[in-house]
Amino acid sequence: MKATVNGTFIESAPGVSILDAALSAGIYIPHLCAHPDLEPQGGCKLCTVEVRRAGGGGPELRTACNTELEDGMEIATRSAAIDELRTMSIELLLADHPKECTGCRMYLKCEFQALMQYLSATGVRMREIRRRMIGVNADNPLIDREMERCICCGRCIRICKDVRGIGALRYNHSEQETYVGTEGDAPLKETDCRFCGACVEVCPTGALQDRLGIFRDDLPRREALVPCKAECPVHTDIPRYLRYAREGRYSDAVAVIREKIPLPGVLGHVCTAYCEKRCKRSGLDEALAVRNTKRLAVERDTERAWKARERVRPDTGRRVAVVGAGPCGLTAAYYLRKQGHAVTVYEREARPGGMLAYGIPPYRLPAALLEDEITDMLACGIELKTGAEVANAAGLREEGFDAVLVAVGAAQGKRLPIPGADLPGTLTALEFLHAAAEPGGAAAIPGTEPGTKVCVLGGGNVAFDAARTAARRGADVTLLCLEARGEMLADKEEIEDGAAEGVRILPSKTFLAVAEKDGRASGVSVQGIRRFSFGAEGLAVEAIPGTEETLPADVVIFAAGQKCALKEDFGIALNRAGYPDTADDGQTSAPGVFAAGDAVTGTKAVIDAVAEGRKAAEAIDRFLGGDGDITETLVDKEDFPGEIGVLPGFAALKRTEEITECDRCLLCDLRTGIRPVLFCNHYSA
Repeated sequence: MKATVNGTFIESAPGVSILDAALSAGIYIPHLCAHPDLEPQGGCKLCTVEVRRAGGGGPELRTACNTELEDGMEIATRSAAIDELRTMSIELLLADHPKECTGCRMYLKCEFQALMQYLSATGVRMREIRRRMIGVNADNPLIDREMERCICCGRCIRICKDVRGIGALRYNHSEQETYVGTEGDAPLKETDCRFCGACVEVCPTGALQDRLGIFRDDLPRREALVPCKAECPVHTDIPRYLRYAREGRYSDAVAVIREKIPLPGVLGHVCTAYCEKRCKRSGLDEALAVRNTKRLAVERDTERAWKARERVRPDTGRRVAVVGAGPCGLTAAYYLRKQGHAVTVYEREARPGGMLAYGIPPYRLPAALLEDEITDMLACGIELKTGAEVANAAGLREEGFDAVLVAVGAAQGKRLPIPGADLPGTLTALEFLHAAAEPGGAAAIPGTEPGTKVCVLGGGNVAFDAARTAARRGADVTLLCLEARGEMLADKEEIEDGAAEGVRILPSKTFLAVAEKDGRASGVSVQGIRRFSFGAEGLAVEAIPGTEETLPADVVIFAAGQKCALKEDFGIALNRAGYPDTADDGQTSAPGVFAAGDAVTGTKAVIDAVAEGRKAAEAIDRFLGGDGDITETLVDKEDFPGEIGVLPGFAALKRTEEITECDRCLLCDLRTGIRPVLFCNHYSA
């Protein structure tokens, strides 16, 4: 179809509206009720244009959104009649709309405000109308409804019904007033609402807004709209694999995970689940059990269909050495090998895995699972050398390696600076867990036999790993920490399980000294505190007078953090804290030698180590002349339909540990598929 708009020729396929054809050609026509993802309605009249058809006749006023472009049409977007109609339409909308824009959170982002400016509308000619129903259905989770700003364009109603297939919103009528509400003016939680946010996305004013704090404001908006994916350090497409898992497509779900994470089963057991902490559903009731769903999908993946789609690029002739076979080093090695580089991993311990093998007890992370996933990673052609300690990283360059990655982790536990910290009978949590992971287990540590008393100092996950390991051997275990019970750093699950296994938890304690008897540790002197803080001069506590006591202990375990164990003779410059000095790309003072993971950042979670490994692989690949692109597709993306339909009692669904948990997902990613409405300044004419 060929036509002219204001004398400019445009073309389009048959069946396209005048509005869509003009906008596609870069010619702006004002519109409000129209939206790229909604069927045209023509209610607001703002898209009215003058049309002359090829057959002749006088100009007709037609709404551009629901009038198809015809061959030979002559279209005018401005005239005295059009301007009068548009002015009347928008001033009617302004009659009951707040006159002060600056107090609205949508100020300078508001589609309606942009239209007012484009049409030079003020609304001063109309008698002001005060609506009575603006407070109806205003108190809801996740969505702020400021209905005094609603212009009844109907977009929210239409997308909820026609696109999402739900119909939770409707036009209601009361006292000669029409307003947007729900059936019986019920709160959204008591309707069929799925809280997908589509209504907010299409609202042209500030009438519907996301609750403040739901989305991060330091990210591009489209990324922030899917909080779980945005919060994951490797940005796993979580809604997508939850959707596959819900459909029973477990291998496809695992494929989505493996596109970012080469250790999906491991993370299904020990991930700190940053995604759950930002899950939008938590604003409704509880976050989704994302980690457990990942674990379940891996356990049910009998097809392993993703395996056939894994690819290794042709050999580049480049060689890379990776020092450390923890999650960071193994991840980097895996992706570097897939880029075509020859990779050799050096591990000083007898087994690969780093803290996964020697720092996390097998009741939390089964050894067989870890071994299987590492075997899968090595199968792409990685050479692993265990029992091989590297004395100087820079020296590996002289042995013919084109690049070296130092990923040794933060492998040295810290002891608190209190009297008696070095007495016999004291050790760090890492020393204890490492010994427990060796053949013979913790039996090799004197004083942890059944019936002995063990004090663990610390309140994080590592502290609970040590405490629960000792308790499972029959020791009488007390865990003490600075934090109050509700502020402890360990996962809630770890705290609850530790208490259930007999660990006595004493929060809000400061440590004064390790008591001594017969030349070895005999207990811990502590004092109750009201609060504590860390400042420039270190730890400051507000102690409670008269609460000093000494708890008996045969063994005292320090779980007060970890640090990098590298020395200056390792061949790379270290900073004052003993960590490698690195550039933005991770390269150290030695050319071609990179560092990543806990060895650089300090102790973080396993998923952080995986993210660091990916970044290191990208940087090293670029250093070796590659493109740094390690992305891969292990299952083809599908265009999921916008319709999600009604799920009875959706808002009341409780968190479970079953695959039906996926039904609770708010499907935040579908919102990113809603096309934005562009303002007039985006068009050339």
